Amino acid sequence: MANIKSQIKRNRQNEARRQRNKTERSDLRTKIKSFFSAVDSGDETAQQRFAEATKALDKAAAKGFIHKNNAANQKSRLAKKLNS
Repeated sequence: MANIKSQIKRNRQNEARRQRNKTERSDLRTKIKSFFSAVDSGDETAQQRFAEATKALDKAAAKGFIHKNNAANQKSRLAKKLNS
């Protein structure tokens, strides 16, 4: 346990950020999985789910939850799956 006041505050901030990142990453994964399930089942909503997933990836990259190249690679993978 930290004794220094600034480190105690830093620990609180890190925990709050960790929780926020965790929920954002979870939502992102859920959107990607829902897209894949829509494509696999041949659902008509696949195009809509693709748009939702790519928007979520762009937002995550802009906020720094994931790296921008990671977002670009995942978007490419989703597009390839949609077009196949």
